[in-house]
Amino acid sequence: MKQKLLLKDLIATVLEKMSQMDYAKSTLKYYKWSYGRLQRFADGRGEIYFTEELGSEFLKSRYNYLGNTLYDSSELSYIKAQIRSIRVLGDYQIHGFILRRKLGPLAVTTIPKQFKQGYDSYEDECKKLNHSEQGMYSRFNRIKHFLFYLDEHGINSYHDITAVTLSEYVKTFINLSSKSVKANMVAIRCFLKHLFLNGFINENLAGKLPEIKDYYAPSLPRTWNPLEVRMVLDTIDRGNPTGKRDFAMLLLITRLGLRASDIKSLRLNSLHWDTNTIEITQHKTRVPVTYPLLNDIGWALIDYLKNGRPLTESPYVFVRHNAPYEEFAPNAAMNRILVKYIREACVKVRRDVPLGLHSLRHTLASTLLSQDVPLQTISDILGHASLKSTDIYLHIDIKRLLDCVIDPEEVFMHE
Repeated sequence: MKQKLLLKDLIATVLEKMSQMDYAKSTLKYYKWSYGRLQRFADGRGEIYFTEELGSEFLKSRYNYLGNTLYDSSELSYIKAQIRSIRVLGDYQIHGFILRRKLGPLAVTTIPKQFKQGYDSYEDECKKLNHSEQGMYSRFNRIKHFLFYLDEHGINSYHDITAVTLSEYVKTFINLSSKSVKANMVAIRCFLKHLFLNGFINENLAGKLPEIKDYYAPSLPRTWNPLEVRMVLDTIDRGNPTGKRDFAMLLLITRLGLRASDIKSLRLNSLHWDTNTIEITQHKTRVPVTYPLLNDIGWALIDYLKNGRPLTESPYVFVRHNAPYEEFAPNAAMNRILVKYIREACVKVRRDVPLGLHSLRHTLASTLLSQDVPLQTISDILGHASLKSTDIYLHIDIKRLLDCVIDPEEVFMHE
């Protein structure tokens, strides 16, 4: 049984590991400050070991936070950061590993050398199968997370992976959502199958991972008030080149429901001015779609292309406005553009509404539904592969839901 570290030793070990994992100096400084507070709190209570109860009591005493540190979070960023710091200690004490919540930093981290050949082999196969760049980015970050775990636990070869190893790794998913757990399982299962089929391991360990029953129960879409969307659009400085670009991009989402990935990959030859249409193959579904080039969108695009777009040979419509003037990276954080204008417009969006570009698609769908646009048409506009994805919007159509309400008086009258 692994020896339990004293709190002060656990903190020192975690900070050292974070430094080895190339966490930013500012992040390390914050964690050190946070753990100093926790240590003083523990000393005051005569506690020498870390426990989840100690972490919860600390958050309750310092921030009046009453949530579960294993599963819950907070809408307040400073409390969310404190929860994360406490959770890191618990994770390391249980798993001997710092579980990275954000995939981004993994993308530039070197693969442990004992696993590189198998990793590169699977990456080559995915490229040959023409998997999307964005999908590969997410999947391979999950695989990297798995490989770093193996390295941290002294696994020096793919042949050393056992069912017990996989079972212990699955335990690290304890505070993830069912959707995230399933995504991790799929990534690791596919990777293990590739290792077996290509001779890196002698047994197909994919079958050793537990099956996850993921019932289709999507959360209800959170939508904006259409007036809030208009206020954000109106606040954009369209006399500025960047403003011209951002206005055109946001119009494409709010008026046509394009995904951010499709806007980033939109090419000049996708704009058909002779037929007033935009023709693309959707990044997510690989389905060809034709959109009408509405007047306001058309004029916004013309204004940007003539007066805002930097001189560049890029075939993409929208480019970065800092040199080099090229297309956005596949994983560029486009949500920051929207958040910037929300702040400038001083729009008080409800806390339960995400501030990402995808929420604008939800808002468009809700607006179309309220205007009696058929569900199939909405599905076509949003580019859903199935009506099943569009059906969820029926759950927020209060007007039609009220029509379905049974009048109890009427029922009793006919008894």
